[in-house]
Amino acid sequence: MTFTVRRAGPYDGDVLGAIHAAAWEAAYAPFFDPGFAADGIASRRTRWHARLAQQDSTILLAEADGRPVAMSVYRPSSTRPGLAEILSFYSHPEGWGTGVAAVLMTETLGHLRGAGFARAHLWTLRDTPQSRRFYTKAGFTESGAVRAHDFGDGRPLTQVEYERRSVGA
Repeated sequence: MTFTVRRAGPYDGDVLGAIHAAAWEAAYAPFFDPGFAADGIASRRTRWHARLAQQDSTILLAEADGRPVAMSVYRPSSTRPGLAEILSFYSHPEGWGTGVAAVLMTETLGHLRGAGFARAHLWTLRDTPQSRRFYTKAGFTESGAVRAHDFGDGRPLTQVEYERRSVGA
Protein backbone atom coordinates (compact mmCIF):
# COMPACT_ATOMS: atom_id res chain seq x y z
CA MET A 1 0.00 0.00 0.00
CA THR A 2 1.34 3.43 -0.95
CA PHE A 3 0.64 6.43 1.29
CA THR A 4 0.83 10.07 0.32
CA VAL A 5 0.08 13.17 2.37
CA ARG A 6 -0.92 16.55 1.00
CA ARG A 7 -2.52 19.76 2.13
CA ALA A 8 -6.26 19.68 1.80
CA GLY A 9 -7.56 21.91 -0.95
CA PRO A 10 -10.71 24.00 -1.26
CA TYR A 11 -12.60 21.14 -2.91
CA ASP A 12 -11.83 18.50 -0.28
CA GLY A 13 -14.73 19.34 2.05
CA ASP A 14 -16.77 16.25 1.15
CA VAL A 15 -13.76 13.94 1.54
CA LEU A 16 -12.82 15.44 4.92
CA GLY A 17 -16.44 15.16 6.02
CA ALA A 18 -16.64 11.50 5.05
CA ILE A 19 -13.46 10.66 6.98
CA HIS A 20 -14.48 12.65 10.05
CA ALA A 21 -18.03 11.27 10.13
CA ALA A 22 -16.96 7.63 9.76
CA ALA A 23 -14.21 7.91 12.37
CA TRP A 24 -16.43 9.82 14.80
CA GLU A 25 -19.24 7.31 14.35
CA ALA A 26 -16.93 4.38 15.12
CA ALA A 27 -15.06 5.93 18.05
CA TYR A 28 -17.37 8.53 19.63
CA ALA A 29 -21.00 7.79 18.77
CA PRO A 30 -21.26 5.01 21.38
CA PHE A 31 -20.88 7.68 24.10
CA PHE A 32 -24.10 9.45 23.07
CA ASP A 33 -27.82 8.85 22.75
CA PRO A 34 -28.57 7.52 19.23
CA GLY A 35 -30.41 10.64 18.02
CA PHE A 36 -27.69 12.99 19.19
CA ALA A 37 -25.03 10.73 17.68
CA ALA A 38 -26.84 10.65 14.32
CA ASP A 39 -27.03 14.45 14.27
CA GLY A 40 -23.33 14.66 15.17
CA ILE A 41 -22.38 12.31 12.35
CA ALA A 42 -24.47 14.30 9.86
CA SER A 43 -22.95 17.62 10.92
CA ARG A 44 -19.43 16.25 10.58
CA ARG A 45 -20.16 15.32 6.97
CA THR A 46 -21.02 18.91 6.05
CA ARG A 47 -18.89 21.25 8.21
CA TRP A 48 -15.59 20.96 6.35
CA HIS A 49 -16.35 23.26 3.42
CA ALA A 50 -16.71 26.18 5.86
CA ARG A 51 -13.65 25.05 7.81
CA LEU A 52 -11.53 25.05 4.65
CA ALA A 53 -12.79 28.52 3.76
CA GLN A 54 -11.76 29.90 7.17
CA GLN A 55 -8.09 29.18 6.47
CA ASP A 56 -7.28 29.48 10.19
CA SER A 57 -5.50 26.14 10.43
CA THR A 58 -3.53 23.69 8.32
CA ILE A 59 -5.39 20.61 7.17
CA LEU A 60 -3.50 17.59 5.87
CA LEU A 61 -5.07 14.71 4.00
CA ALA A 62 -3.51 11.24 3.79
CA GLU A 63 -4.27 8.90 0.93
CA ALA A 64 -3.77 5.16 0.69
CA ASP A 65 -3.28 4.05 -2.89
CA GLY A 66 -4.83 7.34 -4.02
CA ARG A 67 -7.91 7.09 -1.76
CA PRO A 68 -8.26 9.72 1.00
CA VAL A 69 -8.50 7.95 4.37
CA ALA A 70 -7.06 10.17 7.13
CA MET A 71 -6.80 13.81 8.10
CA SER A 72 -5.08 16.08 10.59
CA VAL A 73 -5.73 19.71 11.53
CA TYR A 74 -3.32 21.93 13.43
CA ARG A 75 -2.58 25.54 14.24
CA PRO A 76 -0.83 27.55 16.95
CA SER A 77 -2.31 26.69 20.32
CA SER A 78 -4.81 29.20 21.69
CA THR A 79 -4.08 28.12 25.27
CA ARG A 80 -0.39 27.15 25.28
CA PRO A 81 1.72 29.95 23.75
CA GLY A 82 4.55 28.70 21.57
CA LEU A 83 3.04 25.24 21.08
CA ALA A 84 1.12 23.88 18.14
CA GLU A 85 -2.22 22.22 18.82
CA ILE A 86 -3.40 19.25 16.81
CA LEU A 87 -7.12 20.00 16.78
CA SER A 88 -8.28 16.96 14.81
CA PHE A 89 -6.66 13.69 13.87
CA TYR A 90 -8.99 11.13 12.29
CA SER A 91 -8.63 8.05 10.16
CA HIS A 92 -11.52 6.37 8.38
CA PRO A 93 -12.09 2.97 10.02
CA GLU A 94 -11.16 1.33 6.70
CA GLY A 95 -7.67 2.77 7.24
CA TRP A 96 -7.26 1.47 10.80
CA GLY A 97 -4.35 -0.91 11.08
CA THR A 98 -2.87 -0.02 7.68
CA GLY A 99 -0.18 2.36 8.95
CA VAL A 100 -1.72 5.43 7.31
CA ALA A 101 -2.21 7.18 10.66
CA ALA A 102 1.45 6.75 11.57
CA VAL A 103 2.50 8.17 8.19
CA LEU A 104 0.11 11.10 8.64
CA MET A 105 1.41 11.80 12.16
CA THR A 106 5.01 11.76 10.92
CA GLU A 107 4.09 14.20 8.14
CA THR A 108 2.10 16.38 10.56
CA LEU A 109 5.07 16.60 12.92
CA GLY A 110 7.32 17.45 9.97
CA HIS A 111 4.98 20.28 8.97
CA LEU A 112 4.97 21.55 12.55
CA ARG A 113 8.76 21.49 12.65
CA GLY A 114 8.88 23.31 9.31
CA ALA A 115 6.50 25.95 10.67
CA GLY A 116 8.89 26.61 13.56
CA PHE A 117 7.16 24.66 16.32
CA ALA A 118 9.27 22.68 18.75
CA ARG A 119 6.37 21.19 20.77
CA ALA A 120 2.75 20.19 20.24
CA HIS A 121 -0.26 19.17 22.27
CA LEU A 122 -3.70 17.69 21.68
CA TRP A 123 -6.79 16.56 23.58
CA THR A 124 -8.50 13.19 23.28
CA LEU A 125 -11.31 11.47 25.12
CA ARG A 126 -10.17 9.66 28.25
CA ASP A 127 -12.28 6.63 27.35
CA THR A 128 -10.88 5.99 23.86
CA PRO A 129 -7.99 3.59 24.51
CA GLN A 130 -7.22 3.08 20.82
CA SER A 131 -6.48 6.77 20.24
CA ARG A 132 -4.55 7.03 23.50
CA ARG A 133 -2.32 4.09 22.52
CA PHE A 134 -1.74 5.66 19.12
CA TYR A 135 -0.66 9.01 20.56
CA THR A 136 1.67 7.28 23.01
CA LYS A 137 3.26 5.28 20.16
CA ALA A 138 3.66 8.58 18.28
CA GLY A 139 5.77 10.00 21.12
CA PHE A 140 3.12 11.95 23.00
CA THR A 141 2.79 11.70 26.78
CA GLU A 142 -0.04 12.67 29.07
CA SER A 143 0.51 16.16 30.45
CA GLY A 144 -1.68 15.53 33.49
CA ALA A 145 -4.26 18.08 32.36
CA VAL A 146 -7.88 16.95 32.20
CA ARG A 147 -10.99 18.85 31.09
CA ALA A 148 -14.66 18.27 30.57
CA HIS A 149 -15.89 18.76 27.01
CA ASP A 150 -19.57 19.10 26.16
CA PHE A 151 -20.30 18.05 22.58
CA GLY A 152 -23.67 19.76 22.84
CA ASP A 153 -25.84 17.23 24.61
CA GLY A 154 -25.32 18.66 28.10
CA ARG A 155 -23.35 15.59 29.24
CA PRO A 156 -19.67 16.52 29.25
CA LEU A 157 -17.09 13.83 28.59
CA THR A 158 -13.60 13.82 30.07
CA GLN A 159 -10.69 14.66 27.81
CA VAL A 160 -7.01 14.20 28.60
CA GLU A 161 -4.20 16.29 27.18
CA TYR A 162 -1.21 14.77 25.46
CA GLU A 163 1.98 16.65 24.72
CA ARG A 164 4.99 15.95 22.58
CA ARG A 165 7.97 17.82 23.96
CA SER A 166 9.82 17.70 20.67
CA VAL A 167 8.33 17.49 17.19
CA GLY A 168 11.79 16.59 15.91
CA ALA A 169 12.41 13.18 14.39
